[in-house]
Amino acid sequence: MTYKQIKWMILFVPTLTVGAWEYVRHQFLLSYISMNVGNWLTPVILYLVSVTLLTKLFRMLERIQMELQHERAAKAAFEAREELARELHDGIAQSLFLLSVKVDRLEHNGDQGQYRQDIYKIRKTVHEVNRYVRQAIANLRFDPTPGEMLATNESLDYKVRQMIHEIPVHVDIQWTIPDAALTPKEKIELLACIREAVVNIEKHSGASKGWITGEGDQDQWKVIVKDNGKGLTADPFQFKDRYGLNIMKERAEDMNWTLRLLSDSSYTTVEISKEGEHQ
Repeated sequence: MTYKQIKWMILFVPTLTVGAWEYVRHQFLLSYISMNVGNWLTPVILYLVSVTLLTKLFRMLERIQMELQHERAAKAAFEAREELARELHDGIAQSLFLLSVKVDRLEHNGDQGQYRQDIYKIRKTVHEVNRYVRQAIANLRFDPTPGEMLATNESLDYKVRQMIHEIPVHVDIQWTIPDAALTPKEKIELLACIREAVVNIEKHSGASKGWITGEGDQDQWKVIVKDNGKGLTADPFQFKDRYGLNIMKERAEDMNWTLRLLSDSSYTTVEISKEGEHQ
């Protein structure tokens, strides 16, 4: 039964039912049902008929409302994915263009010192493009499911939780940063930094457990990625072959975030924070 049919039935069926009841009552039932009882039965019959019809209408309206919510969530999810794809595309295109310029310059450069520096920059750019591609595959590979679509209030939290499923190390997550505290650009850059820290836990730390904590509000927040691995023996940012960490550092600097890397005998900690304007 369609919505239009139910609407017209609600308009006419109760009226016709009451009319039919009154006719039958006065013509055939007056000797069996007193006037007072008949007057009480009339609104009861009207109520039962109306409820029967309205129940179907309410169920249909609830189903339509759920479908609209799913469509809105799907639209929001796809818009977010389009924004993410655009950001990644821009990053890849810019990196490849920069790479081509560096290769052209390298072909005409006879300075060995500059040659080695250019080689390092080219390798770094290739590594960054690889990171962009990996992030694009991880985030744009599948269409959103209804469960994902409805998780719009914790989308960054959801993405971080999905990320840790890719590694064998057990990682505990505590995330309270509201999505409204981050712009789409900040979400992309922060997710890339967290992914780099998680990859380092998997590949280099030898850790058996990790922790990711995100806390803060609209003005300031802090993200901590910690593991119980072997730690660091020196400042990793001084090694030119640590492309991932150097890119993470550059991302944080570009976004005016504070990046700290701490290590002791028990834990290694990566801390990314955004300070409030009053600080």
